[in-house]
Amino acid sequence: MNDVQLWCRVVVTGPDGAELVGVPLSGPGEPGLGAVDEVARLMLMAGRLGGTVVVAEAAPVMRALLDLAGLPVEVEGEAELGEEALRVQKGQEE
Repeated sequence: MNDVQLWCRVVVTGPDGAELVGVPLSGPGEPGLGAVDEVARLMLMAGRLGGTVVVAEAAPVMRALLDLAGLPVEVEGEAELGEEALRVQKGQEE
């Protein structure tokens, strides 16, 4: 049986920046598209409330999947090898 691994913690903040809910995403093995779908659903909820989503403690595979999916979330976490922490924010298209 596979051990359960924490893929990331998703924090939904309100328009005033207050934390509304924190959701740990975890499962056996590496995260997949189901985890990305869960983040996208939380983003929709946050957007309807006028808030944002911050992904913390993201596993490298989870970061890569969020990047691949192009989700405009802010990712916080400890940077590797002295690099700056990854922060991805929604950009404006022209």
